[in-house]
Amino acid sequence: MRFVFMGPPGAGKGTQAKAVAERYGVSHVSSGDIFRGEIANKTPLGLKIKSYLDSGGLVPDDITVGAVAGRLEAPDCANGWLLDGFPRTIGQAEALDKALAKGGTKLSAVVDLEVDPEVIVERMSGRRVCKCGRSYHVRYIKPRVEGKCDACGSGLVIRDDDRPETVRTRLATYQKQTSPLIEYYDRKGLLLRVDGSGSPDEVRSRLFEQLNAFVSE
Repeated sequence: MRFVFMGPPGAGKGTQAKAVAERYGVSHVSSGDIFRGEIANKTPLGLKIKSYLDSGGLVPDDITVGAVAGRLEAPDCANGWLLDGFPRTIGQAEALDKALAKGGTKLSAVVDLEVDPEVIVERMSGRRVCKCGRSYHVRYIKPRVEGKCDACGSGLVIRDDDRPETVRTRLATYQKQTSPLIEYYDRKGLLLRVDGSGSPDEVRSRLFEQLNAFVSE
């Protein structure tokens, strides 16, 4: 099985992608992890990636695709993989298709986790974090003492990325960037639209129901 997993920030994509990878026995491959690994190992590719990131620029598609394609050829991906965070544009999707075709493979399915934007704003703007790494939510994961970390007692703060106005900007950017990509995979008959609202267990149940039906066809 070879999956691409899509979803807006705050949709719970990471949690559900991990569950899918475990269910089907495939490797969970994150484009961000690939970049960090190349940079940490100081490979020639990693040095190129680092130079773009340090300058505040975007890593060019050819470098990104090369890094991802190389990772998908690793031994742990031989039995399948789930690609998380890539592709993000039509150009990247077309390049991925070509790279897979060279190896005689193709995508099995593309999962699009859909959540109402205002639900995501509520989820993300309600998050509170501690300097020790613990995270909470004003509605779903409350600390024992309001505003204080259960583990170390330090004050909880809201990250700049989680402020409502920032979340709405990120969602608008995601929508603009990925709408053409969703249409691209829909035309190929690969797209699975999954309702991402509700608890993680409810989403997981719907996700596996659709995936199981899709892969058995």
